[in-house]
Amino acid sequence: MSKPQSHKARKRFGQNFLHDHSVIRRIVACIGPKKGQRIVEIGPGKGALTEGIISTTERMDVVELDRDLIPILKVNLFRFPELTVHEADAMKFDFSSLATEQNIRVVGNLPYNISTPLIFHLLSQANVIEDMHFMLQKEVVDRLAARPGDNLYGRLSVMAQYYCSVESLFIVGPESFDPAPKVDSAIVRMTPHKTLPFPVKDIKGLEDTVRIGFHQRRKTLRNNYKGVLDNDDFEALQIDPSLRPERLDVEEFVRIANFIHNKEA
Repeated sequence: MSKPQSHKARKRFGQNFLHDHSVIRRIVACIGPKKGQRIVEIGPGKGALTEGIISTTERMDVVELDRDLIPILKVNLFRFPELTVHEADAMKFDFSSLATEQNIRVVGNLPYNISTPLIFHLLSQANVIEDMHFMLQKEVVDRLAARPGDNLYGRLSVMAQYYCSVESLFIVGPESFDPAPKVDSAIVRMTPHKTLPFPVKDIKGLEDTVRIGFHQRRKTLRNNYKGVLDNDDFEALQIDPSLRPERLDVEEFVRIANFIHNKEA
């Protein structure tokens, strides 16, 4: 049984295995898993966090891309027959396929190199997700939770907060991983809104509006939306065109997106 344990972290998968048991216990406490819940873990690695969760829920799905880790998972977690391993790329995985009886809860120590596109992929399925708890690079967590006016407030902040309430929970140092990353990590909780506080008429339109707005973040709204919105439009929107994009909150971006949608209809 020792042979399957000799797996080395692979750079191409962005693997950093969490081994600090005190951190694992703290993460599990933040998640608060309960028996009968459908919890899905992305990138379980060798199963350190998985074991802490499945000990309570008794049933769990994990999505793992590295096929060499799957036998290690099965050895380490052989006591839990209700563990279902999906050998798949989380970036392409249909998480809604697991939400047949109830919404799913998603957890994971996400690879730094794909964390942002993976979060966007999950947000597109937010209607079947109860909540998400992720270990991410601290800067990504700071961006997710940033408020208007913050230096890190941007496209990721707006789109995440359109779908979810976002809470930065606690920081995890590099020494808690093997191999140790060069930056701090942090735990974030993302809870999809039961009812969207500011519903947009066209989600693709909102994505485009936010992308254009932050394309040159040091420029004003007037410059960034040149050819899309004129001074009369900004007056109708009651938004100052001399502002920079990081000054607008989610509701204002939704207002712009809906205005453009109506204008082009």
